This record gives sequence, structure tokens and C-alpha cells, in this order.
Amino acid sequence: MATQFRQFQAFHAIIETGTVTGAAQALGISQPGISNLLAQLERKTSLKLFERARGRLVPTPEAEVLYREIDTVVRGLDHVNQAVVDLQNQKAGQLQVASNHALAFGFMPRLIAEFTADKPYLTIAFQSQYSSKIQEWVIAGLFEIGVCELPLLHDGLDRDLFYFETLCAVPADSPLAEHDVLTPAELDNQPFVVMGADHMVTRRMREAFQSEGANLWVRCHTDLFRNALNLVRQGIGAALIDPFTLASDAGEGYVVRPFRPRILLDIIIVTARVRPISAIGQQFLDRLSAEMARLSIDGT
Repeated sequence: MATQFRQFQAFHAIIETGTVTGAAQALGISQPGISNLLAQLERKTSLKLFERARGRLVPTPEAEVLYREIDTVVRGLDHVNQAVVDLQNQKAGQLQVASNHALAFGFMPRLIAEFTADKPYLTIAFQSQYSSKIQEWVIAGLFEIGVCELPLLHDGLDRDLFYFETLCAVPADSPLAEHDVLTPAELDNQPFVVMGADHMVTRRMREAFQSEGANLWVRCHTDLFRNALNLVRQGIGAALIDPFTLASDAGEGYVVRPFRPRILLDIIIVTARVRPISAIGQQFLDRLSAEMARLSIDGT
């Protein structure tokens, strides 16, 4: 079968280039080799495929029909061969990444764009979702890499943990903006926009207020840091916001101040323990981990 395909390939190259010389150059073999393959094909098929006219090979009607039949096959194999080369050079394949919403607005699109800049044939599967769903996706094999918040819900996941400091955003016209640092004492009985009651940032903030005897006035619950930031912008209250959401926002209508005691957001990169990661996935994972480490802080 391989020998016969090589004959078809030589025939196809002669049609494409118009000469035996051109076919030999295209396939990287000698001119006698091309002529021999063509002769084998004519004997095997009992067809005369070319006539000579003024020193050139002119395809017969039978050759035109045969060419149309094998053109798709030959081009398809060329694409397969190129795909193999691209995979070897890590310029093809599929990148499969899912992240929580906070990273999806700016951080992850930027990182993906930088990573794929020299990989024009790399396809990308990127979704944002809540952390529990991301872990389900990675366990099920729908995505190779997931970025989400703790807790880790599945034993079959490997994790890499990073800590990020949240900052306090207050409306631009709020008297709280006069402080260089905000604490529970300054925010006592001030309206607050918080993530869900069970969210780690909300729990830790509540503990900080309780330890200092301050009252945390929760005026609004929401499900995304970006929603919380937009509500701050509209004057609803203050909110603790993750650095990724702040970095991807225009920064208008509010000011940001450090909050003490420091409230951390724990983010993990997860992969399936029993499923090998692709070469392209590993390359992206290394870059993602390095970037997350650069932006994170010590969690102690």
C-alpha cells in the first residue's frame, strides 16, 4: 500500500509541477526515481497517463480523472505530515483551559494570547465557570488545566496552590477614600458588598471584623468579584476585590486601598492525576504556574 501511494504521490507531483524535474524537487527524490514510480503506476493500472509534446508531459484524459480522485488523498496526507511536524514543534494541537471568572476577564486571555502568538495552528478551548464546575470538567477530561478557588473537591486532582491579597475598593466620593489603609475599625457599620456567605474572602473578612469588635454591615451579596466592583462604582458600598479583577478594570468610579489584616484569596491550578497532560498543555502549564507564582504572595 505504501509503495502504491508513493506512485500516486509521484504522479500527483508531476501534474502539479508540470515536469519530472519539478516533481523530483517537490518530493525530494531523484528524477529517475520519479520516472520509475510513474512507469510502475502505468504498468499497475494498464493506463497511459502522459503524452510527450514538445518535451513536456501532457496528461491524458485518463490521467485527469485519476488526478481528481487522488488529489484529496495526497493533500490530506500532506496535511497530516505537517500536523506531525507542528505537534513536534508544539505549534499545533489543542490547548484546553478553564478558569474561574476572576481570571477570565483579563489575565487568562492575555496569557493565552502570548502563549499562542507563535503557534498559528494551535486551537484553543477556553471557558470560565464556577470553581466546583471547573474541577468536574478537569476530572471528566473536558479540560486539561483548570484554575479555580479552594476547596479541592476531588481526590483525583493534583493541585498547585497560590495566595493573592485582596484590596478594598470604595466609591470614589466616599470619605473612606481619605484613608491610606482600611481596617475593620474604619469600616465599622459601613455598607459592604460581599461574595456569598460561604466564600473564603467573606468568611475571613467576617472573622477579622469580629476579632476587632467591629460590625460588618452586609448590604449586598453577589457571586462575582466583577459584579461587586461594579456595585462599588455605583456607590452601593465597599468591597474586597481580587487583584485580577482590578487589573482588568478601567479603575474609574472607585479607589483602592490596602485592607488590614490582610485577607487572602486561595487559587489552585488543577490537573487530572491519572490522565497524562499533552506536551502543549504542559508547556502552557509551566508558563501559567510561573506567572501565578510571580503575582502571588506568601500565604503565611
